[in-house]
Amino acid sequence: MSNPDTVNHFNEQGDAHMVDVGTKAVTTRVALAAGEILMADSTLERIVSGRMGKGDVLGVARIAAIQATKRTWELIPLAHPLLLTGVEVELTPAYDPARIVCRAEVRCVGQTGIEMEALTAVSVGLLTIYDMCKAIDRGMLLQNIGLLRKEGGKTGVWERIPASCPPVR
Repeated sequence: MSNPDTVNHFNEQGDAHMVDVGTKAVTTRVALAAGEILMADSTLERIVSGRMGKGDVLGVARIAAIQATKRTWELIPLAHPLLLTGVEVELTPAYDPARIVCRAEVRCVGQTGIEMEALTAVSVGLLTIYDMCKAIDRGMLLQNIGLLRKEGGKTGVWERIPASCPPVR
C-alpha cells in the first residue's frame, strides 16, 4: 500500500508501476483543464472567418481533443483506461493577445482520477490548431496548460485559485 506522502507511481524498490486502484471507492470524477495558443492577429482572423485552407480549424481541434481523452491511457504510460461518461470541449477565440482558449471538462464514474484525460484533451486540441495553421504561422505558442478543477475521489474538490488561464476577452 502506498504512503499518501509519497509519489505512488513507484514501488518500494523505486521502480515505476501502475497503481492498483481496485480497493478505491467508485465515485463520480470530473476534471476541468484549460490552456491557450497564442498566434498572429492575421492567423486568428483567418480561423474565425473560416478562411484557413485546411477547413474548420476549431471543429477539427474539438474532435481531436475528444478523441485524445479516449486514448490517454495509451499515451501516458501509467494511466488507467477509463470509461468516460462525458467530454465537453470549448475553443474560444480571444484578443489582446490573439489566441484560442481551450477548456475541456471530462467526466467518468470510476476508481481513479480523470485529470490526465482533461489535460490531454487541451494539449491535443491546441496541437491540432498548431498543425492546421503552421504553414502561415510557425510562431504560435502553447501556454498556460493546466488543471483548473477536479472533483471526486478521496480528496474531493480541488480548485486552482486564481485560475492560471487568462479570461477570454
